[in-house]
Amino acid sequence: MQAYLRWVKTTKLSTSTIMKLTIGLSVITIASIAALTGIAPNKTNHVKPTATTINYIRFTKPVVFKVDNQTSKLTWLAKKATGEHTGTVEVSDGSFTLDNNTLKAGSFDIDTRSITDTDITDEGANGKLVTHLKSDDFFSVEKHPKANFVLTSATKAAGNTYNVKGNLTIKGITNEVAFPATVAVNGKKLTANAKITIDRTKYDIKFRSKNFFENLGDKVIYDDFDINVALVANAQ
Repeated sequence: MQAYLRWVKTTKLSTSTIMKLTIGLSVITIASIAALTGIAPNKTNHVKPTATTINYIRFTKPVVFKVDNQTSKLTWLAKKATGEHTGTVEVSDGSFTLDNNTLKAGSFDIDTRSITDTDITDEGANGKLVTHLKSDDFFSVEKHPKANFVLTSATKAAGNTYNVKGNLTIKGITNEVAFPATVAVNGKKLTANAKITIDRTKYDIKFRSKNFFENLGDKVIYDDFDINVALVANAQ
């Protein structure tokens, strides 16, 4: 550096040139020192952090799903000696409770006054059957406009399948029913699907049952009928 200064004094150079040469020499000197010491100028030495394990705790609480009666659907199938009939009935209300993604509680109400037949195309015959189904021979809808199911237990089998038990009330009479059901949650939407086989005579619906009437021949209506349940519910 001293030799450089002596050379500058003895050499006729412009002021700007001298300044440029001086700055250049300073940069070279600083870089050399950094290379020897292993310290980079204007940079902070970083210490690599050691690995740390963080345990994230998932806080869960029971979630209630309210049944959507507009998208939910109940269909029924009843058989007799000479054939069968099918129809629909509406869900009026209901809810399910899941705790840690496991079904814990549930219930739904059925509007018996909404019963329809879907297999008879003749309007007169269709209306006659529906009127009969609403009468005291069957569901007595004026006296009992609501049927109801209340879950009492749900044992998880595999995947989204449960073995369900619950109390089914029709015409004010309650009996326990058991059936497999599939309950799945996708985001904030729950779907529940099942087929419930019901012995109608347990609910005082005995019209043309061979277990209560003789000599019915081909007029027999079988005691068991099925309700296919397809419920949709939304998280609240």
